[in-house]
Amino acid sequence: MNVIDHVRDMVAAGLYSNVRLLSSLLLTMSDNNPEFFSPVQKYQLLVYHADSLFHDKEYRNAESKYKIALQQKKALTKTTKVRPAGGSAPSTPQTQVCLPSEIEVKYKMAECYTMLRQERDAVAILDTIPTRQRTPKINMMLANLYKKAGQERSAVTSYKEVLRQCPLAMDAILGLLSLSVKGAEVASLTMNVIQSIPNLDWLSVWIKAYAFVHTGDNTRAINAICSLEKKSLLRDNVDLMGSLADLYFRVGDSKNAILKFEQAQMLDPYIIKGMDVYGYLLAGEGRLEDVENLGGRLFNISDQHAEPWVVSGYQCLYSKRYSRALYLGAKAIQLNSNSVQALLLKGAALRALGRIQEAIIHFREAMRLSPCRMDCYEGLVECYLASNSIREAMVMANNVFKTLGPNAQTLTLFATVCLEDPMTQEKARTLLDKALAQKSDYLKAVVKKAELLSREQKYEEGIALLRNALANQSVCILHRMLGDFLVAISDYQEAMDQYSIALSLDPNDQKSLEGMQKMEKEESQTEAAQEEDVDDMEGSGEEGDLEGSDSETAQWADQEQWFGMQ
Repeated sequence: MNVIDHVRDMVAAGLYSNVRLLSSLLLTMSDNNPEFFSPVQKYQLLVYHADSLFHDKEYRNAESKYKIALQQKKALTKTTKVRPAGGSAPSTPQTQVCLPSEIEVKYKMAECYTMLRQERDAVAILDTIPTRQRTPKINMMLANLYKKAGQERSAVTSYKEVLRQCPLAMDAILGLLSLSVKGAEVASLTMNVIQSIPNLDWLSVWIKAYAFVHTGDNTRAINAICSLEKKSLLRDNVDLMGSLADLYFRVGDSKNAILKFEQAQMLDPYIIKGMDVYGYLLAGEGRLEDVENLGGRLFNISDQHAEPWVVSGYQCLYSKRYSRALYLGAKAIQLNSNSVQALLLKGAALRALGRIQEAIIHFREAMRLSPCRMDCYEGLVECYLASNSIREAMVMANNVFKTLGPNAQTLTLFATVCLEDPMTQEKARTLLDKALAQKSDYLKAVVKKAELLSREQKYEEGIALLRNALANQSVCILHRMLGDFLVAISDYQEAMDQYSIALSLDPNDQKSLEGMQKMEKEESQTEAAQEEDVDDMEGSGEEGDLEGSDSETAQWADQEQWFGMQ
């Protein structure tokens, strides 16, 4: 047993810090005396040293050593014997069998390139491996790289090759579905194993469910996953629970989404996947203290995932610390460039800072990664509206409406753009009515309809709409808007109650504070005007009611001015 064998054994034992130190010294010996180690032995040392660097996450250094090792491999002689190392016995053909695989070295190089975000170099090195020699993990990496580069046909081929070798590779199944491969075709690739192994009949339903997910048919996806959850063998599966939460979020059902995320947390306190969306939902409801606690808990689990950074970013975004939110979003993207929620966070922060064009780039990338998520399109439309690009916003909303179909979310998005143009107010009303007919408690539709009624001064109708919505969900914005409408009809006492409830749900809601202050000012002005009128009548000896008085006209004008400031 020679010194190289000892190094190899330490690699197998995972003693990488020891490997790094010893291999570094041995390589220096070889550089100073090229005759000390044979080309084969030097190749082994270079690979083992690179492995130790890779383990220490020194990817650029590791890649350079792997590259030198491959060059060394090409220079090897065809002899089967190796010169003795430090007086040890010559190597035998059995030693040759133990040489690090050239294919494995290329795979490690590709991993280094991926970590360094040099995806083209990763594809290039993997493409040098003959097709027949590619292992499932090589095909899986190639498929993911092809997909990211937009080479869909090559990605599909590689995913299918993974499934040919490993029919139960479920991430490969999801990869094919995300590339618009039909669910039936994907299921056919796994049919033999499903039929040959007992208790795997649920897999065909699972494939069908995620086929619905990737075609944007979220309602049928929810039904399919719920049917899986009811099966006793799959009940309380944390992955299914997380998927169900995400689907409820996608259809705009925040209440059930939060409930399912909470259940997933109870099943697995260390869950990270999907917690970025959970944090976003909590922030949207004004539960910033819960968001802060969630972010802290996730950081304790792992700071090497995007999710904790995204959650903390939303806590900053909703606290109006936009620069900090921007930094946290950028950090999350650095950790995972495919994190849709991180891209949305950074886009929202850029928009809030007035950097609209940069925000548009991030929202477009989020759309590319997740073309069935409405919040990606909503963010982009809001950017267009913020820059007064009504035409672009209208085109985008119309395309989403045609692509994803007339559901409550697409109808509301289309109506939001129509509300910006005085010529399309009636069209906005029609779209919102259709959205509410499909889903009467869809929050964004209720808010936009209330805004329209406020413009038209249809306060009683707006109050009825908001009360009906509050019967099913108690959120800050609905209570605040109801307070605004109640002020308009001079019901100051209940308006004060509604503002108080809104602030109890979100103590940082500045509009509720402003509404309360404005209401108190109006109320005092009205009382002062009424007392003045009474004094004037008593002084003149005239009697009569106050209907049609100048004070009421002034009060009405004040109310119009107040709504105009919102």
